[in-house]
Amino acid sequence: MLTPKKVKYRKWQTSRTDMTKVTPDTRGISISFGSFGLKAISGGRIRSNQLESARKAAHRAIGKTGRMWIRVFPDRPFTAKPAEVGMGKGKGDPQGYCLDVRPGRVLFEVDGTTPAIAKEALRKAGTKLPVSTRVVAR
Repeated sequence: MLTPKKVKYRKWQTSRTDMTKVTPDTRGISISFGSFGLKAISGGRIRSNQLESARKAAHRAIGKTGRMWIRVFPDRPFTAKPAEVGMGKGKGDPQGYCLDVRPGRVLFEVDGTTPAIAKEALRKAGTKLPVSTRVVAR
């Protein structure tokens, strides 16, 4: 799973914006490396294990000849309290890392395969993510 080597702050404050209602992204919205890309249509928060699951599904479908790029990185720590613990007594311990995705962001890019294989691989990767996605071509 993707995690930062070092972080400046152990815990971040929770952003209280609803990621489904934010404005579309302005950076990272075009395909730069490959021929096909997986673009987020809705906003949300993607955890590092969900990103890794999508990467594995796409990589398995692409095969050895294809090449894949991950255009996002989870750098935001999220916390959780243990099960059956009462309210209060401070914030929970960091559990992992996630990233905020705004609509329009390209998450993955694929090149080196046929268009049918690339589209199917990105479709499979999109089913593993908590945001709605679309396969786009250069």
